[in-house]
Amino acid sequence: MSVEVEEEVIALPEALEQARASAAENDLPYAGGVRPPVAWELVQKGQAVLVDVRSGEERKFVGHVPGSQHVAWATGTALTRNPRFVRELEAKLAKDGGKEAVVLLLCRSGKRSALAAEAAAKAGFTNVFNVLEGFEGEIDEHQHRGVADGWRFHRLPWVQD
Repeated sequence: MSVEVEEEVIALPEALEQARASAAENDLPYAGGVRPPVAWELVQKGQAVLVDVRSGEERKFVGHVPGSQHVAWATGTALTRNPRFVRELEAKLAKDGGKEAVVLLLCRSGKRSALAAEAAAKAGFTNVFNVLEGFEGEIDEHQHRGVADGWRFHRLPWVQD
């Protein structure tokens, strides 16, 4: 006699299901991406954990989202890749569901967090999403950030040490 065990399927909020579908259509190696206002709404509702993957220096001198977790993708002013990123992320999320936790990764512009999301997905994280636009947004033609997009551009909560 065999007993089949059903796997528990986590129901994701609609915004994340849409992000997952878009990611699949675009062959992204991670669950998908969401814009900052959506990310903040999910965090406020307790439906996701926000993890800032910028360096400690960036968080201190540029600002960070209150209540966000921190696991640096790269460290120092040279942004040297953190070889312990996946292990540190797993340890930080242990109480939130570990590799099954719904995680939103945030960096300066959305590029490093996409790389971090890819590494996390390859390591077995099943619900890791990138926060598109990042904390500061893309750089414009005048070499400024935060003019057209990003967490701060959307006037979402942030603090500076």
